[in-house]
Amino acid sequence: MSERAQKVLRYFEEQKDFTKARVESGIELYRKGDARVRVVDKDGNPVKGAVIDAKEVKQAFKFGANTFMIDELETPEKNAIYKKKFPELFNLGTIPFYWKDLEPEEGKPRFAVDSPRIYRRPATDLCVNYCLQNGIEPKLHCLNYDQFVPDWAKNRSVPEIKALLIKRFREIGERYAHLIPMIEVTNETYCPWFGSDFFLEDDFCEWSFKEAQKYFPANELIINEAGIEWDVLNANTNRNPYYQQVEKLLSQNAPVHGIGFQYHSFYRAEVEAETLAKPTGRYAPRYLCSIMDKFAELNLPMQITEMTIPAYSADPEDEAIQAEIIKNVYSLFFAQKNMEAVIYWNLPDGYAYKAEPGDMTCGENYFYGGLLRFDMSEKPAFKTLKKLIREDWMTNTQAVTDENGWATIRGFHGDYELTVHHNEKATQHPMVLRAKGRNEVTVVV
Repeated sequence: MSERAQKVLRYFEEQKDFTKARVESGIELYRKGDARVRVVDKDGNPVKGAVIDAKEVKQAFKFGANTFMIDELETPEKNAIYKKKFPELFNLGTIPFYWKDLEPEEGKPRFAVDSPRIYRRPATDLCVNYCLQNGIEPKLHCLNYDQFVPDWAKNRSVPEIKALLIKRFREIGERYAHLIPMIEVTNETYCPWFGSDFFLEDDFCEWSFKEAQKYFPANELIINEAGIEWDVLNANTNRNPYYQQVEKLLSQNAPVHGIGFQYHSFYRAEVEAETLAKPTGRYAPRYLCSIMDKFAELNLPMQITEMTIPAYSADPEDEAIQAEIIKNVYSLFFAQKNMEAVIYWNLPDGYAYKAEPGDMTCGENYFYGGLLRFDMSEKPAFKTLKKLIREDWMTNTQAVTDENGWATIRGFHGDYELTVHHNEKATQHPMVLRAKGRNEVTVVV
């Protein structure tokens, strides 16, 4: 094992027993359930000895990535690979609704598929259509993000910017509220962007959520933050500023329905170990879980909304370290009671923020944080995630009915296809294994 691997993976190794127990118990308690299946004949009589093959076809838990490179790569071949690989892992896609790029010219939003192109900001219809056509749930990012205020809207007064935001919320809601269940309302409010004077107002978040609810009344409204939730002093206590922010919003009856956590490990290679692999660092399982447990006290669904795990190079050992970190943190997040989604950020290397395509020396390309290489070949991280998501965390099991026609199916929450074998016949039946509610189904053979 290299010196880097020893340092970076230190706490995953030292706390492996804790991690194993936490993951195994959390998965059994929060990601799995039992369904009771009764098989009867056409007259309603129970069928004994029927064999039921239960195959999960769609997971309830959301695994995602951003869709920022849909048809944005430099060749048709790369675009085709991207669109093929995405659903091999993911059932959720984050759609770019950055105001600056969605409406670069006032009154002319880039919704339509044939809109003028902007790098890493494909038209929203293009992304939504791709998701819906491939069984992927689209997610909106983000309604009111102060970093990306259009140039034409800057230097407006607070009343003026609020009026513009109301118009933006309304237009997006009318077009997408029925198509996109999850809506990120605010993002990175602890970052000093100052794109508008409104950002400095005390009611920035409260106003944003209450206004968003008018145009997205049936959607999950999510707050999102970057870094402060993990990296501040006392991050695992109620003195965490992000915890306090959410707690205050709830006390103000702001309709915050979900808490988003960014998990970008954007630290230079030379400080990786001392920043991330320390007792109170992101690569220390006990500490990581203590933060999640504290936020779970707010009784809201939680999401890892953006994740980047760096490899720092294309060296095979560096790629292997990236895959090992991903295996550990994904497992811990997946096993967390309140967690409902984990969203990786960039699928391929070389197309990240603030960098030219393929330039691995600058911007976020520096981190080699993708799951595919620049040539679109699979990194160990992709293969590791695919095994977890599509094999280890999906159910394919069998049961046999008792004398009363009943059988119990235990598996991961999600949609199933049941194949019931009886009297040399096989019939197919759908079933949903829900996290909440009664899971009973009767099938007639």
